[in-house]
Amino acid sequence: MIRPLAKLLTAAMVLVLVAGSARLEAAEFEPPTRAESAAAMRRAAEFYRGQVARHGGYVYFYTVDLQRRFGEGEATADQIWVQPPGTPTVGMAYLEAHQATSDPFYLEAATDTAEALLYGQLESGGWTDSIDFNPQGERVARYRNGKGRGRNYSTLDDDKSQAAIRFLMRADRAHGFNHERIREAVKVALDALLAAQFQNGAFPQGWDGPVERNKPLLQASIPEYDWRTEGRINNYWDMYTLNDGLAGTVAKTLIEAHRIYDDPRYRQALARLGDFLILAQLPDQQPGWAQQYNYEMQPIWARKFEPAAVVGSESQDAIATLLLIHKETGDAKYLEPVPRAIDYLRRSLLPDGRLARYYELKTNRPLYMQRRGDVYTLTYDDSQLPGHYSWKGASRLDSLQARYEAAKQGHSSAAESRDQEELARRARAVVDRLDAQGRWISTFESERLVGDQRFRPGDKYISSAEFADNLELLAEYVKSLE
Repeated sequence: MIRPLAKLLTAAMVLVLVAGSARLEAAEFEPPTRAESAAAMRRAAEFYRGQVARHGGYVYFYTVDLQRRFGEGEATADQIWVQPPGTPTVGMAYLEAHQATSDPFYLEAATDTAEALLYGQLESGGWTDSIDFNPQGERVARYRNGKGRGRNYSTLDDDKSQAAIRFLMRADRAHGFNHERIREAVKVALDALLAAQFQNGAFPQGWDGPVERNKPLLQASIPEYDWRTEGRINNYWDMYTLNDGLAGTVAKTLIEAHRIYDDPRYRQALARLGDFLILAQLPDQQPGWAQQYNYEMQPIWARKFEPAAVVGSESQDAIATLLLIHKETGDAKYLEPVPRAIDYLRRSLLPDGRLARYYELKTNRPLYMQRRGDVYTLTYDDSQLPGHYSWKGASRLDSLQARYEAAKQGHSSAAESRDQEELARRARAVVDRLDAQGRWISTFESERLVGDQRFRPGDKYISSAEFADNLELLAEYVKSLE
């Protein structure tokens, strides 16, 4: 919540370090007016909608001349990306701007974006990572509109279908539930999502139709066979999956669906997801979670560099999701797995305070991979890690512990807040960075690979993530001045 100031400041005192001593110095600071901020929002959105969009949709990155476009790889002029920070991310920013200003331009822009997603909705009800508007394009899939061909695999990996659904639900609400095509697409997507949930509450990585529900209800266990060489499953994507924060993004989607449509099915599906997370917690020696499980509830391999193991990142996501589900349902059973999971992860921290991506089953030793060509080899050595994957991640255990303690005491943890001066400073910086054409141009600070294009330090680019973040920040600031 924003703490209003009595009046906007024209100057602020900043701390400056000089030769080891500190002194206070006045730094000129002129907060942007509401009109100035709204004008910057409109200029940026007009550029993004008018110059950057293709078929109403977006990708991740653009060269400054807009001649090259990148999602997970280089995109043609007829391809847009569903996976965040692509099309749904930009669309949600337009809706935030509309809510802040009531300017119909933003709802029109968001509707363009929704129409792009409607084009690429699969017959199976969800979305894949991208949409190809060229019927002969290499990324085309089997779309509900009959204009596609090929795969019909809706995916929950990397928040793809979930982000599309959340945006379209918000667009449906912004239209007063009167946009027939958006409303229909949301219904198809949510029905497909519910049909993809297993009886035990789990979700697969994706689906091309309803899942088989007659699977046994089992508690997670560690396999007794040699997991290094046995138990690899070709169709791991059909199994119970937590990879890449799937539980958290699905939970947020179900919560938002229930709030918008007040349909008890979404609250029930949320509770079943929490029940699965309880079942999926591994035995007490390693009471974390795995990336994916077979139908016997044992950790399994996925890709050749993703072994059967306890995982740091998804375990933290499972804890956060249980806390979220407890907040929504009020059922204390979703808190029960949390303390021993946090204690286990604290014991598993690396010397630098991070968590390994993988911990070996039974021994709990951090597991890594070495790569030679297309061959990956398990190792305990972290000195020569392949650069295409995140092998270590930040610990969020302090934050999760605080949320747990607050939930246990029956109240919410303190929400993060930005006071008005901090918000005004950030808004000022964002307004000042916008160029005359309505662009926020960024500079790569370190070598980075996007598809086959290597951006080097100093290269300029335009980012959908930055556009969306900045537009939402200015929308927040404009609302705070009401």
